[in-house]
Amino acid sequence: MAQKLDERRTAAWRAFLASHAALVGRLGEELQEEKGLPLPWYEVLLWLGQAPEGRMRMGELAGSLLLTPSGVTRLVDRMEADGLVKREQCPSDRRGWNAVITPAGRSRLRAAAPVHLRGVEQHFGRHLSDDEADMLADVLSRVLQDVHPDAAARVCGVGEREPAKAR
Repeated sequence: MAQKLDERRTAAWRAFLASHAALVGRLGEELQEEKGLPLPWYEVLLWLGQAPEGRMRMGELAGSLLLTPSGVTRLVDRMEADGLVKREQCPSDRRGWNAVITPAGRSRLRAAAPVHLRGVEQHFGRHLSDDEADMLADVLSRVLQDVHPDAAARVCGVGEREPAKAR
């Protein structure tokens, strides 16, 4: 039988959902207005830009972005048409495909990164003390680990960092 959330956790849940939606919306607006780049495209370029040789398996990219395989295929299709990424057959598995960042994609990523990082700091980071940032990262990593362990390993580096110290 499902338990009811207490008032604190209900308030935290609502604040999390509302702030996430508002923050993603604002960051997306800023990237689009200043660099003509949709936020999901930036995220693809960021993952590929950090990947070895600028390439990831399509399924791995989908998991990192928390998208379905068909969702990432449509996203990569649009980005490929714009020259930011390309697809290459995986040499170790002829059935698989890699998404690969192009030089134009790297250039767009470099141009957009300062806008995105400024937005994250201005609308999110400045509201957290160092201890709060550690605590929030720890809590959200545990939540993600519970609901999507594969993503937690890629996104949060679960197991790579020390959990926040209890106060």
